[in-house]
Amino acid sequence: MRHFLPDLRGRSIRVAIVMKISAKGRYGLVAMTHLAQNFNSGTPITIISISNKLGISKIYLEQVFALLKRAKLVTSIKGSQGGYQLMQKPSEITVYDILSAIELSLMEPTISESRFPELDKAINTCVYEPLDKRIFELLKSVTLEDLLNAVHKEMDTSSLMYFI
Repeated sequence: MRHFLPDLRGRSIRVAIVMKISAKGRYGLVAMTHLAQNFNSGTPITIISISNKLGISKIYLEQVFALLKRAKLVTSIKGSQGGYQLMQKPSEITVYDILSAIELSLMEPTISESRFPELDKAINTCVYEPLDKRIFELLKSVTLEDLLNAVHKEMDTSSLMYFI
């Protein structure tokens, strides 16, 4: 989201507001979307195959899947035909579920040592709390199925050929 704010000289400057998600969180979203693509096959997917397909370190994925398993988002099947599977349908797993399982903190509390505690409280009430609420609502509203649909739409769009 981009906003324009005046600088000290009255000119407009552009400010981007971005929620930062760690590499581990992004890899978790990508890996879970990959599992969602294969959900209907009922076949477990190995970490090695995910690592090779997505170009993500196997060791890093093991850490991610340990957190996802602890959160009961995936189940592991042992043995030569083993791997990981989603515990629920892609339409029932939200981006919030995945990120909250992986990220240490989605929302950092703001701590201020300002000389104006009333202003800090007003900013917190008028800006930070509503922003946190909207981010939470968005993350809870987007499912793995939504991500899959968006991926398919992007693939369809990128495969179009234009002739002049």
